[in-house]
Amino acid sequence: MSSPSRHAETLAVHAGRAPDPATGAVTPSLVFSSTFARDEQGRLPGGHIYSRTSNPNRAAVESALAALEGGAQALAFASGQAAATAVFAALAPGDRVLLPDDLYHGTRYLAKNEFARWGLVPEFVDTSDLAAIATALQRPARLLWLETPSNPRLKISDIAAAAQLARAAGALVVVDNTWATPVLTQPIALGAHLVLHSTTKYLGGHSDLLGGALVLGADAPAELLARLRSWQNLGGAVPAPFDCWLLLRSLSTLPLRVRAQSATAATLAAWLAEHPQVERVYYPGLASHPHHAVAVRQMAAGGGMISFEVRGGHDAAKAVAGRVRLITPATSLGGVESLIEHRRPVEGPDSVTPPGLLRFSVGLEHADDLRADLAQALG
Repeated sequence: MSSPSRHAETLAVHAGRAPDPATGAVTPSLVFSSTFARDEQGRLPGGHIYSRTSNPNRAAVESALAALEGGAQALAFASGQAAATAVFAALAPGDRVLLPDDLYHGTRYLAKNEFARWGLVPEFVDTSDLAAIATALQRPARLLWLETPSNPRLKISDIAAAAQLARAAGALVVVDNTWATPVLTQPIALGAHLVLHSTTKYLGGHSDLLGGALVLGADAPAELLARLRSWQNLGGAVPAPFDCWLLLRSLSTLPLRVRAQSATAATLAAWLAEHPQVERVYYPGLASHPHHAVAVRQMAAGGGMISFEVRGGHDAAKAVAGRVRLITPATSLGGVESLIEHRRPVEGPDSVTPPGLLRFSVGLEHADDLRADLAQALG
């Protein structure tokens, strides 16, 4: 577990890294090998046998992720969806799982259309409403899944209060911390057993890698850790050494990137809220956000994601996304470049997202340039 005296900036630079004892290299080496030699006694000098099971680059980035989240163990996966799959696969047929009603559509699909066939019982709840959680927990539940801020309407769930309710009911607490990152929110310190990331997003931060991760708190059940490790190894959805190397490289600038993106997003959200062509802005840093008080308690800033609804619905939103010039119309988020997406068409016919909603990932460009591009696109 990370030292409480170390700040995020320090951990981001040093966790999982040490000068190479043989060469003195400050930057970690990239180990491509799929297998590792034994010594004369049949022992494994570095503790690695086969790269599906473990690899030096994966071990380094797992150590760094655990430190950043204040966790005891971390497991890296090939994508955020692979990490979510591991969580569901660690449960048993018949287990009831409570999930947010506003949730990344891939996680929703995975629970409803894939694991429900295996006997998992998904139930969708407004997790921003503690009374709704309490009511849902009156029936036995194995797991409470929180995604805060939620994707794409940026609902905020009170992690500490929800975790207290879930733990009292004997349920595990999983928090998808992809949007907030450990720079802004520390779910394990607030009572979560397990934190999930799509490391493709802010942790990777440069739109050049795919990855996912799970970080377990010190009091997470040993059986859960064993099941997750088994799934990671035997399921085989692990990141390549190069993706791990890229991720560790990117973590060193994570606090600076996230804080800069959050500051720009706060400026743009306030401007969008006053724009005549914008019907509604979803951003927890605004005092008008219905869960602003909770966000202030558990987030160091409002984050780099904004969603907003354009007046005129579907066609108007599609037109705005097609008129941006500096901002890139593309899927994904958390990169150094700003991205915008008309979300509902991507999510498919079962989407609960408003038809005129645009999801905006604020990058590292200057706020004035982004505002000018949005102004001309909104017309």
